[in-house]
Amino acid sequence: MSLNTKNLARFQSLIALVILCIVLSCLSDKFLTVDNGWNVMRQISVNICIAVGMTLVVLTSGIDLSVGSVLALCGAITAGLLKNGVDVPSGDLYIGFTLFGAIMAGLLTGSAVGAFNGFTITRFKVPPFVATLAMLTIARGLTLLYTKGFPISVLGDHFDFIGTGWFLGIPVPVWISAIVVLGAVVLTNKTQLGRYIYAIGGNENAARLSGIKISKVKITVYALAGALAAVGGLLVTSRLDSAQPNAGISYELDAIAAVVIGGTSLSGGKGTIWGTVLGAVIIGVLNNGLVLLNVSPFWQQVVKGAVILLAVIIDKASSKNE
Repeated sequence: MSLNTKNLARFQSLIALVILCIVLSCLSDKFLTVDNGWNVMRQISVNICIAVGMTLVVLTSGIDLSVGSVLALCGAITAGLLKNGVDVPSGDLYIGFTLFGAIMAGLLTGSAVGAFNGFTITRFKVPPFVATLAMLTIARGLTLLYTKGFPISVLGDHFDFIGTGWFLGIPVPVWISAIVVLGAVVLTNKTQLGRYIYAIGGNENAARLSGIKISKVKITVYALAGALAAVGGLLVTSRLDSAQPNAGISYELDAIAAVVIGGTSLSGGKGTIWGTVLGAVIIGVLNNGLVLLNVSPFWQQVVKGAVILLAVIIDKASSKNE
């Protein structure tokens, strides 16, 4: 591969974003406005959190299809504990939760579900696709059982601030997603765990022979993906002031799209967090543009599916040329 071709491949996502913005700004005079810009940033904050976790999983040559359902489950648990606490009639016991306690419960739930995914994959050698597909259904069912199919609403101004508030002139969800991104960048570039993640994705057998504890790393990675899905659940629930039983449906597709468009190889071992952020921005801008242009939601699904397919084809073609 020539130097010019390598440079083009490296910046292809950025080039695609610039072209997309130019086209949308020509088609809609509402696109290049400050209000719409902040709207896009708030919307992509959730996908960035989920996609960062998905990136860590994909770097190990895995996949996590359960993140949308985990998002809904963690949001519901946080909302339910915050509003209703835990009532044990048989023991005449009631346990109330502070805002911090309810949030921690949601995050721990996401981590536990993710760790269970990792355990199933490593202990029983279940393919990641199958294990997380099963968890997608399990977590969605648990959400419906917990909420009894009804939304949990009116969660208080302090909780709503997480999804709708502003801090130093910037929406709070943008701050949260920025912290997530910076933490993931440090993890992948500056820590031993980050090196192990790339090594496992590059060549798992070689990583095992070099002494890396494959199971421990994978369980940790899936736990992180679950925790970040929970962060997304907190943002969605807070923004809506309601935990919806059907929240997060198809969110895993947007996350996978952001990862692949951002240049992370589905084969594992190659990719960056910054690339995923750029991929999430492209998906967010595309979604926003289609809405501004009054494109049918059905066609929006077709377009996003086509974009994912194109990104995978480009990824495979790039791998063959290396």
